[in-house]
Amino acid sequence: MLHDSRLKEEFFAWMTDLDIRLAREVAAGRCPLCGGPLHQGNYERKPRGGLLAGAGEAFRTRYSLCCGWCRKRALPPSLRFLGRRVYLEAVVLLATVVAQAASTLKEARAVTAVPGRTLRRWGAWWRSTFPATRTWTELRPRFMPPPPDAADLPRSLINRLATDVEGNGETPALGDVCLLAARLLAPATTSLPDASRFVGGLGGRLALG
Repeated sequence: MLHDSRLKEEFFAWMTDLDIRLAREVAAGRCPLCGGPLHQGNYERKPRGGLLAGAGEAFRTRYSLCCGWCRKRALPPSLRFLGRRVYLEAVVLLATVVAQAASTLKEARAVTAVPGRTLRRWGAWWRSTFPATRTWTELRPRFMPPPPDAADLPRSLINRLATDVEGNGETPALGDVCLLAARLLAPATTSLPDASRFVGGLGGRLALG
């Protein structure tokens, strides 16, 4: 699946449209802190795509909301951005998988254009920090046993999603697998309650039991 691991412009246009839908669904509610109305408060980012997702660098808008009463920001879930990381979420995911498969970090850097120390830091986050988060705690039981191996994240997650897609009689396209992963990870991109509910409203298939 990772032989052609470059994501195209169409993929990020699609993900941007889904981010817009997520922001609209959150905006239809009220501020989770004070109950005030939520207004558009988008801002621009300067994402990096490296060699895997250079096309995504053109899609810079982080869709966000601001309360009209308390002025606190309400950040909707995102399928493109993973917290405050400079690199796009797809790069954090795929480049770490490449680093897991590569013989050396130098080799992984040549394929991804992501510095070796960054790849090392991401690997530690996936396998040490992420398994302890609420997102993974809530997600893990939703997989049909056995769930992806936390000690081999994110490769175990990507392989599981690709296998589940294949099990439905389809050839797993890289963009489809990345979209499934992004939907699963979306609650980690926001502090809003019930983030899974908003993502679930996107429809489509999740590779879960």
